[in-house]
Amino acid sequence: MINESLKFLSEEVNKFLSLKLGVNTDPRFVLGNIAKAGDNDKLLNKGIISLINIEEDRIAKQQENFVRTESSLEYKKPPLYLNLYVLFAVNHETTYSESLIWISYVIQMFQNQNVFTPLSHPNIDSRIQKLLVDLFTLNFEQTNHLWSTLGGKYLPSVLFKIRQITINEDAAYAGGALITEIDINGVSKQMQL
Repeated sequence: MINESLKFLSEEVNKFLSLKLGVNTDPRFVLGNIAKAGDNDKLLNKGIISLINIEEDRIAKQQENFVRTESSLEYKKPPLYLNLYVLFAVNHETTYSESLIWISYVIQMFQNQNVFTPLSHPNIDSRIQKLLVDLFTLNFEQTNHLWSTLGGKYLPSVLFKIRQITINEDAAYAGGALITEIDINGVSKQMQL
């Protein structure tokens, strides 16, 4: 789901930039490792979308480990909800002002549209229930640590927290029929479901 979510957001950003800057057959933003930006000619003069961190969203975590149907009960692991920290950086070698324009438009797009669902965006992968995109601000020290860890020179960039990525294997590890009758000392009693 991580790849599908980031591909979808990449397509949305490229559509928005086409509206603002004119249609371009070559995508302006691509998924890529920002740490390789200086070594890879394919990332030159491109916007790069890089996954920086993944964390579990424990607040959204479901506690139930079972699913009840009309006639049975299945035990399943609850879905895992993830938050992704995604960096949008622009690697324009010659035109710094163009980098700033692209970053401004990315921020503008997510300011205008920060919730993505199958209802609002039919082209989203059907397994994605909802994506929530929030600006995530780093202070100067955190920004320095981030770019030092990435091993590159600073590029105009913005970091977003993308919430509600769901990982669900949907495999039952146990199950059985519902209890519909109790027998106590030879007396049966029907239960209401």
